[in-house]
Amino acid sequence: MGLIREPKGVDFIIQSPPLTDTERKEISEFILIRKLQNKTKLKQTISKKRMGNNVTEMPNP
Repeated sequence: MGLIREPKGVDFIIQSPPLTDTERKEISEFILIRKLQNKTKLKQTISKKRMGNNVTEMPNP
């Protein structure tokens, strides 16, 4: 892979404006919700795998 140079007169540095308090709270709430959703999905997956390994079928008489 070669070295990528900035063309003259072009600046690749991006500076976004600072977040407001409401934007910061919204982002924090979103992240918290996503973490909780992922945590519950992980628990469901683990419990399904455990149940699948421990469940045995009854033989037909």
